[in-house]
Amino acid sequence: MSLPNNIKPSTIAAQAGGVIDMPSGGVVPPVQPSTTFVRDQDYALVNPDNIYSRDNSDIVRIAETVLARLEGAEEALLFPAGMAAIAALFRTLPNGGSIVVQSGIYWGTTKWLRDFSARRQIALHEVDAADPDALAAACATHTPGIVFIETPSNPWLKTVDIAHAAKCAHAAGSLLAVDSTAATPVLQKPLELGADIVMHSATKGINGHSDVLAGVLATAAPATQIWTDIKADRHDAGAVLGPFEAWLLLRGIRTLPLRVERMSANAHKLATWLKYHPKVTDVFYPGLESHPGHAVASAQMQGGFGCLLSFLVQGGAPEALTVVGKLKLFHRATSLGGVESLVEHRHTIEPHTGIPESLIRVSVGIEDADDLIADLSQALG
Repeated sequence: MSLPNNIKPSTIAAQAGGVIDMPSGGVVPPVQPSTTFVRDQDYALVNPDNIYSRDNSDIVRIAETVLARLEGAEEALLFPAGMAAIAALFRTLPNGGSIVVQSGIYWGTTKWLRDFSARRQIALHEVDAADPDALAAACATHTPGIVFIETPSNPWLKTVDIAHAAKCAHAAGSLLAVDSTAATPVLQKPLELGADIVMHSATKGINGHSDVLAGVLATAAPATQIWTDIKADRHDAGAVLGPFEAWLLLRGIRTLPLRVERMSANAHKLATWLKYHPKVTDVFYPGLESHPGHAVASAQMQGGFGCLLSFLVQGGAPEALTVVGKLKLFHRATSLGGVESLVEHRHTIEPHTGIPESLIRVSVGIEDADDLIADLSQALG
């Protein structure tokens, strides 16, 4: 069943793109675990779309189609993790190339890119992309093959002007790729702002239930050489998402707009409360007017500012760990974007990255905001 072109994202998500299981009439798309598909006596495929599940899976294609429509993309490709999607993107670069990457982003991305660039003799230039002049200078000076930004960033919640970044990248003959994980397709559409490729760790908010590892790349220009190379790399290297994971991911997507709306509202309420707490010295959340990137975030994020925030408490690691240890509703766990609220002392996890000892990162879930504030209140003392 095809859905009209003018419907809203919440309708696209809730109806799983309009897919109905016609053999049974089921409103839930089925999962097909088979890895291979038969041919008839004349050796013609029974289903021409399916040969071998490494690159042919109905449920994966359905999830990709829904994600592409939510993102405003022509095509989307699913991967078994967010880092698998990032790796497929950068493996398109030739040895000896150049890339410009935003500094202070998700450490897993930074670490992999440093190792990868060293192995491939690629010049890696890390720049504070939230500074428009610094980003423009880096693009003009280094002529990168890819410019990669993350907005809002993890864990600093810096915001980058995507339209400006696209102009800088394109002026240098480069492509702009945007990690939009913290925003999800509900709040931010990088492709509409000039980005060439958008990436998500679908493990996070897109799935939203902390039970699937997945990554996605999407583009508005599937005929470009880089997209052709990415598709070939995924097929040849086998970095594909399994059917059960795709089915779970699609189930999560159906409530994505509702979850993001609630999580964003909760996070904004918590950030506002934390801002005035006497034991909190700073709050990083782009929804606050005091945030340096608030104007940029307000211009390019629609409907909220996401579930992720960080804050600094008075003192160092002992004080921060005391607060984290006293929390009763927030789970002390890594990740973000799930229905349950999570808290992390980032310095304990990544002490080598320069994260302050007093920084606490919070992923706000869909619980009652007043209950979460009461928990923070008793933990802060």
